[in-house]
Amino acid sequence: MFEQASARLSRAAEVGRTALAHQPCGVVLEVVGLVVEVGGLSAAVGETLEIVAPDGSRLHVEVVGFQRNRLLATPLGSVSGIRPGATVVRTGRVSRVAVGEELLGRVLDAFGAPLDDGGLPLTLAHRPVDAEPPPPFQRRPIDEAFSTGIRAIDALLTLGIGQRVGIFAGAGVGKSTLLGMICRSSQADVNVVSLVGERGREVNDFVRNALGPEGLARSVVVTATSDQPPLVRSRGAQTATAIAEYYRDQGKSVLLVMDSVTRYAMALREVALGAGEPPATKGYPPSVFAALPRLLERAGTCAGPGVITALYTVLVEGDDLSDPVADAVRGILDGHIVLSRSLAERSHFPAIDVLASISRLAPEVADPPRLQAAAQVRGLLATHKDAEDLIQVGAYVAGSDPRVDVAVKMAPAIDAFLRQSVSERTGVDETRARLQALAQTSLGAGG
Repeated sequence: MFEQASARLSRAAEVGRTALAHQPCGVVLEVVGLVVEVGGLSAAVGETLEIVAPDGSRLHVEVVGFQRNRLLATPLGSVSGIRPGATVVRTGRVSRVAVGEELLGRVLDAFGAPLDDGGLPLTLAHRPVDAEPPPPFQRRPIDEAFSTGIRAIDALLTLGIGQRVGIFAGAGVGKSTLLGMICRSSQADVNVVSLVGERGREVNDFVRNALGPEGLARSVVVTATSDQPPLVRSRGAQTATAIAEYYRDQGKSVLLVMDSVTRYAMALREVALGAGEPPATKGYPPSVFAALPRLLERAGTCAGPGVITALYTVLVEGDDLSDPVADAVRGILDGHIVLSRSLAERSHFPAIDVLASISRLAPEVADPPRLQAAAQVRGLLATHKDAEDLIQVGAYVAGSDPRVDVAVKMAPAIDAFLRQSVSERTGVDETRARLQALAQTSLGAGG
């Protein structure tokens, strides 16, 4: 039996080598930085080529452009060992990823290969990693609230099922912890988590601690760490989106979490600059700003019953929300949640700056009593912030302004409502009841 299996494998390998030998071939002309120039071969942008090194090792590259009868390709691995004149073969393939129910609970790389110890998933279907967004008039309207289990979001920044929201934060203010809390507590059937350009240690920490066994059981994690080539990092975001689309097409409610869109844009920038595209805004070529809406628009509702609710983190340098990537993403998405460093420094977690954040669909998915109560609490927060400097230096005299008096009186209760421990989960009914109680108490305090 063993001899028969070995013979079949040998025949299959020989057939593969014969087929490879008859495919059109080119040669490596130059390798400059992140770009491999190939001559003597014609291929389409997005097609995968295979470089055969003299030692027999193989490297896949993807065509990203062409000029003067030369193909410009970006490697999907290390170029170590590639020499001038190395054979380049067309594969005739575009990038695809294996999908299936067996992916749940697994940690995958940017190509869908397992990174955990569970072995190769027995998937049967494949999807292209780069797909078209659903047509605008085939999208169902968003009219149902999405429960995250986070009081500050569900009460004051109510999201809708199918909404796309950005989480804007600097480094070290708790965005990964917040994402893990949402993945464990949300009402979604499936979580698809994309970790783009993260450090290897952070990937481990997120899976084991922030996500935990409970969250991982109904999640698929796709990761491309910071040491990998830029095209692989950008591929991780596309692969995760393709997997989310598969579950959406099965009629499921999917939560797509991507950390972070900024590193996805940085990877695209490296590829584009390496291919010779001129830089524009803060060193980002125009193609980056064309690629962002193409990726982000793939989430949301569609014609079928399935839906993708998406959370995209955006890194802001020095907490500056006017960064070009942050500015572009904010204009594409349906709302933004801002994490405040000053709140994090006071150990207020999740460090959500409610006044700087907005959900554009809250009026569509929240009923009038909830909106009225949320407006009341937000008004108290705004009043307290306006008078904060006077209060801190002791210059405010009680009784000077009745609104400030109520805001000062209610501040401890509102602060306790907005704080939430990592392991704490609050249901929709409890969040609503506590919000209504806060609003009623504030009205009584004003009387």
